[in-house]
Amino acid sequence: MKYIAIDLGLKRIGLAYSAHQDIVIPLPAVIRKNRNQAAAEVKKALLEWEVDAVVIGVPLGGSSEEEMQRRIKHFMNLVAFEGELFYQDEAGSSLEAESLMKGEIKYIRDGRVDSISAMIILQRYLKKHGKIST
Repeated sequence: MKYIAIDLGLKRIGLAYSAHQDIVIPLPAVIRKNRNQAAAEVKKALLEWEVDAVVIGVPLGGSSEEEMQRRIKHFMNLVAFEGELFYQDEAGSSLEAESLMKGEIKYIRDGRVDSISAMIILQRYLKKHGKIST
């Protein structure tokens, strides 16, 4: 099964891909100008990579969970993805991604952290469901 993970943000959308469940790679992030443009770019990536399923990071627990799930559902309706949709707790994924980026000479908000966060979300999902061993 081919997966793309999405770390959905208001400014950037991180993406990561896996076709061989033991390998997850970050993809270039979508820089969000507006929701229609962002949805079109995400849809293009889903078609290009011929994915079967999307794993979306959501904040589980807390007061923002319901609002974020509403926003995610609205965004995915715009994307019009017809494959399977899974949710994965994203807690701490951005901080973990930032710690992986500490070695970067110049740290800028170009979407790399967001896509590494999506990679972490997808790794968590695959591990949780026994599809990856690391």
